[in-house]
Amino acid sequence: MAIADLPEAPRAPKKPVTRSHHGRDFVDDYEWLREKESPEVIAHLEAENAFTELTTRHLEGLRQTIFDEIKGRVQETDLGVATREGSYWYYSRTAEGKQYGIQCRLPIDGPDDWTPPTIEAGVPAAGEQVIFDGNIEAEGHDFFSLGSFDVSPDGRLLAFGVDLEGDERYTLRIRDLVTGTDLRDEIRETAPGATFDASGRYLFYPTVDESWRPDTIWRHEVGSTGDDVSIFHEADDRYWIGIGLTRSRQYLVVEAGSKITSETWILDASDPTGEFRVVWPRREGIEYEVDHAIVDGSDRLLVLHNEGAVGFELVDVPADDPASTTDRRVVLPHRADRRLESVDAFAGHLLIDFRADGLSQIGIVPLPGDNSGFGALEVLEFDEALFTAGWAGNPEFTQATGRYVLSSFVTPTTIADLEVATGERRILKQQVVLGDYDAADYEQSREWATAADGTRVPISLVWKRDAVTLGTPSPVHLYGYGSYEHSIDPAFSVARLSLLDRGVVFAVAHVRGGGEMGREWYENGKTLTKRNTFTDFVAVADHLIAEGRTTPAQLVAEGGSAGGLLMGAVANLAPDRFAAILAAVPFVDALTSILDPDLPLTVIEWDEWGDPLHDPEVYDYMATYTPYENVADDASGYPKILAVTSLNDTRVLYVEPAKWVARLRDAGAPASMKIEMQAGHGGVSGRYESWRERAFEIAWLLEVLGLAGDVAATDAAVSAASSSSGS
Repeated sequence: MAIADLPEAPRAPKKPVTRSHHGRDFVDDYEWLREKESPEVIAHLEAENAFTELTTRHLEGLRQTIFDEIKGRVQETDLGVATREGSYWYYSRTAEGKQYGIQCRLPIDGPDDWTPPTIEAGVPAAGEQVIFDGNIEAEGHDFFSLGSFDVSPDGRLLAFGVDLEGDERYTLRIRDLVTGTDLRDEIRETAPGATFDASGRYLFYPTVDESWRPDTIWRHEVGSTGDDVSIFHEADDRYWIGIGLTRSRQYLVVEAGSKITSETWILDASDPTGEFRVVWPRREGIEYEVDHAIVDGSDRLLVLHNEGAVGFELVDVPADDPASTTDRRVVLPHRADRRLESVDAFAGHLLIDFRADGLSQIGIVPLPGDNSGFGALEVLEFDEALFTAGWAGNPEFTQATGRYVLSSFVTPTTIADLEVATGERRILKQQVVLGDYDAADYEQSREWATAADGTRVPISLVWKRDAVTLGTPSPVHLYGYGSYEHSIDPAFSVARLSLLDRGVVFAVAHVRGGGEMGREWYENGKTLTKRNTFTDFVAVADHLIAEGRTTPAQLVAEGGSAGGLLMGAVANLAPDRFAAILAAVPFVDALTSILDPDLPLTVIEWDEWGDPLHDPEVYDYMATYTPYENVADDASGYPKILAVTSLNDTRVLYVEPAKWVARLRDAGAPASMKIEMQAGHGGVSGRYESWRERAFEIAWLLEVLGLAGDVAATDAAVSAASSSSGS
């Protein structure tokens, strides 16, 4: 495609409005793009899509090749490992050519049946019941997403929530699994998280306020057409709420939590219409979570909390007097080198998820049986330098096994059961990677960069041995997130192989603001220390360049959501370090959003970013880094930028990347945008569509890295078109 054949890049007209807070004024030329229902806005977004499609059309063959690679490595007709719950084994099937999973179950053989049944992919098992087929439910819809999904304890009823727009507004229904018919119950505008009570007579579910914050829990009597009962309402805009049933099925639990404070209420499950009682009243800055255990025949609550324990401490208190200070035992003390993340209680043991040495790890604590005190934490060891381990799929209180999931950059996702009494491990399934994949062909390692303040920042890397020559600069794909204490742990990706096999090194910058190195790592990358997140990422890029791993012309960066904020910030801070930046659903107009308490999620976000609406110090600090407001007047030296977003996203509104790209382009940056017109924060629905989306992004990155092969257009032509003027 010659330059003369390329279209002119869309140019959003400037319609300046002035935002004024704390005596500071900001002139916003593109705020008008927020009018989602405006024909002018829709026309502009469609023009952005058309431009991106035309300027990447030459990559269509490569996109198809990558899609075929992803598809060719996936065992399309497959099934998950069966999980016992109640009187059934539950599992999910996938079928070649079908977008969505199929949920199935088989009856257990008896109360002592704890060995998952042998089931063949693509072949219905004797006695198998399909309880939910997403492909049938999605017929006739461009988008389909499943929210709530809960089976009543007696196995008769299924509650499920469906979103057909991508806006995370779910219609909740109840299906009789014996007859296969839906009851007349239909509840609109719910949030995910519906749960049956222990009897199956009542369904509890959350709804949201105008800012899409789950704020009310309702009790619905199955089969009733009368008004549902509000059993819990959270008035504080900073708190989200949810409800669940303990694994023992003895307590219903309502959890209310902000980013830094939590509160839990419990109700004896034998009295589902009774009054909930608080475990520990909320105190600012104190977080805790609760599970129920039976210890020496007594009902106890296990409370994981951070009061005076930055890495969290696990204590055991009486269920009927959880505030007791005299009958309180420390199960796992706080340690500076460990972050306790969750506890799951069973009849004879506890399963613990924790972080140490920058890795997600797991362990077991035996329950006392003779008033001798709790056992010590027994840590499961794995023989990989980098890995991610977590307990998952353990719904039964009396089970004697613990199921865990293990993965790494080179090890496909592995599901295994641990026999708690003996320590025996039994691998149940490892993700099948078709083709000639061999883990021994790839290598992973951990390196450390040094930030400006001397902090050592971990980097995880993976590459294909025969495609990368150590000591010679290589193409590097650097990923980052760095918010909400969320960790980007080493995990396997089929799609990533299309990069690794072409000689690209994949790296993760474990920057502050994430949780990889514990709670203090998070605390030092939020609110008034947020800039550490961005400077850490630049320090990682500098390290990779200085060590000869790569060069700026061979370094591309990616991040999504809050990681998209990171991408926008580093584009402004260090545009010369990167050849390209891929920003997915990017939170790039952060200050505008956090100033508006009427927008979804804003008030609860004040604990993460600070409150710029009422605090001028926070306003001034955020104004120094929010990407949209800090684009250079002359951005012609910026790396190529692709923003990917969705029209119906309720978490990061489409308007943020739309405004950002408009401003970048006006300043001369080679920026473009791809917007899904029928999707939400998670992007397109359906596995094939998600593979095509990822193939699009990988092809775009490969072209920047000079690894796209023989394509018709040059980078110069695309860049020239992207920064050209138009109407």
